[in-house]
Amino acid sequence: MNLYPLLRPLLFTLDAERAHELTLHGIALLDQLGLPRPPRHTSPSVEVMGLHFPNRIGLAAGLDKNAIAVDALSRLGFGFLEVGTVTPRPQPGNPAPRLFRLSDQEAIINRMGFNNAGVDALLARLQHVRYQGILGINIGKNFDTSIERATEDYLIGLDKAYAHASYVAINISSPNTQNLRQLQGQSELDNLLGSLKQRQTQLADRHGRLVPMALKIAPDLDSSQITTIADALRRHGIDAVIATNTTLSRKGIEGSSLAAEAGGLSGSPLFEKSTAVVRALAHALGGEIPIIAAGGITTGARARAKLEAGATLVQVYSGLIYRGPVLVKECIAATQSYQQGI
Repeated sequence: MNLYPLLRPLLFTLDAERAHELTLHGIALLDQLGLPRPPRHTSPSVEVMGLHFPNRIGLAAGLDKNAIAVDALSRLGFGFLEVGTVTPRPQPGNPAPRLFRLSDQEAIINRMGFNNAGVDALLARLQHVRYQGILGINIGKNFDTSIERATEDYLIGLDKAYAHASYVAINISSPNTQNLRQLQGQSELDNLLGSLKQRQTQLADRHGRLVPMALKIAPDLDSSQITTIADALRRHGIDAVIATNTTLSRKGIEGSSLAAEAGGLSGSPLFEKSTAVVRALAHALGGEIPIIAAGGITTGARARAKLEAGATLVQVYSGLIYRGPVLVKECIAATQSYQQGI
């Protein structure tokens, strides 16, 4: 039974961040009570980055930054989960209020600022997780680490996350950490990816397995920037690219009283912009590197559209806030029909 349509009006009476935290802790508590698991959503598996995904639909980073509800979220039928963004040291993020719902547009604006309890706390929680599926750990830099020293933070994150992750996502595209998107520039990106690739090779030798890395990029890129990033991904042998993070654009929400709020826009208005990046990336990469698509997926048809644009996997977040768990099942069905050529 889908209870979310009954619960959503109650949750939406609360401040968005408060509702978010209550939901995470609430579903984690229900999971700990040992409630029966719902039937799994079956779908043909797919191999990406050398990993076997039971279906193509994943949870994007940002919803469970601190790995509070991994077991509970795994009940929803996802083919993979991504936690974080997590930084080397704990940090509070930006001042509240910093999360806003735009219900009429099925959108969210956030300026959270990588609020998290730090990588060590996240890894401690993962020690007690029962989930055995594919888990991505999304890493970023601390807000007070300069761009010139950002690589050091990403190396710390990779070192610590490596043994616990199925893959590691490198977040250089949040608009809510000052100057972070500078790392998408050619020289900065070459330095970062070169250092991370070298460390990945060392860690693979040490641990006896290669943990893939995926670079998460912004939607606010022109064609030359996309080409530059695609070339860097190939040059450094990065295993996947996640397209995209939130946008600074306000297209699609011009009439909202919240449009002037600072932060990244996600949800339905992001769909066309993020899908255009997926399409351009797919053309630039020529199938050499898999694309994980995120941004504006509020229906199964939109999940399928991401695959048609060139993605291999899909992640949801904001759509889940508006549609609830039924969205996961719908997206799995839509991508399964695509895979079967229906």
